[in-house]
Amino acid sequence: MSNVTLKNDTFLKACRREATPHTPVWLMRQAGRYMKEYMKIKEKHSFLKMCRTPELACEVTMQPINAFDLDAAIIFADILLPLKGMGIELEFAKNMGPVISNPVRTNADIDAVKVIDPYEDVPYLLDAIKLTLAELNGKVPLIGFSGAPFTLASYIIEGGGSKNYLHAKGLMYSDPGAWHALMEKITEVVIVYLNAQVASGVQCLQLFDSWAGCLGPDDYKTFALPYTKRVIESVDKSVPFINFSTNTGTYLDLVVEAGGDVVGVDWKLRLDEAWKTIGYDKAIQGNLDPVILFGPVSEIRKRVKEIIDRAEGRSGHIFNLGHGIILGTPVDNVRATVDAVHEFSKG
Repeated sequence: MSNVTLKNDTFLKACRREATPHTPVWLMRQAGRYMKEYMKIKEKHSFLKMCRTPELACEVTMQPINAFDLDAAIIFADILLPLKGMGIELEFAKNMGPVISNPVRTNADIDAVKVIDPYEDVPYLLDAIKLTLAELNGKVPLIGFSGAPFTLASYIIEGGGSKNYLHAKGLMYSDPGAWHALMEKITEVVIVYLNAQVASGVQCLQLFDSWAGCLGPDDYKTFALPYTKRVIESVDKSVPFINFSTNTGTYLDLVVEAGGDVVGVDWKLRLDEAWKTIGYDKAIQGNLDPVILFGPVSEIRKRVKEIIDRAEGRSGHIFNLGHGIILGTPVDNVRATVDAVHEFSKG
């Protein structure tokens, strides 16, 4: 753990449902392609090179912190970084996103998957965390993260992005034993990966289950929930844990059952209704539609205020988007969003 005293611990206080002078705000994908500073680096280096070069990852993590009045930083990385150490070949193809050349689809493929040693397989990420903490010097906390077991399994089986998850769900339904064997391994990977991030100094963890919403409630309960739950129960308890998923609003009670100090929600349900379902003994993160940031500032401010009002001044609300910032989002609108959160939530 970093021993630097935090100058702004509003975000961590909200994670613990303690009173804060304002609602803290950070934005998923806040370090990214909508910023010209990021694009300058991207012109010279591939995405994976940026992730795997600690100095570049640190620089990119700091770009939004230097540009906006954010209450937390999130380390610049990707949920698929552990794959190489697992024996899975990953590249980011131009205009195609992640592509896996050896997807895991048979029992033999599953047997070949390795549990990583983070210090051997992703040392660059741990170095980037340490560099960033030194650079932040206590300005705001640093968040570490991982993909959730279900989302990682889907990527690994599909070989990339998917609309219908035919391969992943096909394995689930046709050979549940194979599915569970793979999930056991991925769960171990996520646990060691997150624990290494905490040991390197991150002050909060977030699990991204971006694809969980493709499951119905019963399948989520059987094939995903137990593994998310084991991750959350097994990681270092010295930092708060955010359990974030998308399109799971219809079975939010099951997401809550999986655990987390904070439950992140997308924009497809109202914050007050979501919090009531989650329970006021947990903090909530969310939940502005990222596309609103393409609208006029007057509309952005109106929508921000509506979400702040729905929180009713209750301790434990962290303002965020319902998913990541979208490519092409105007930088001035990001600033307007962050400033509006602070303005409408002060005192």
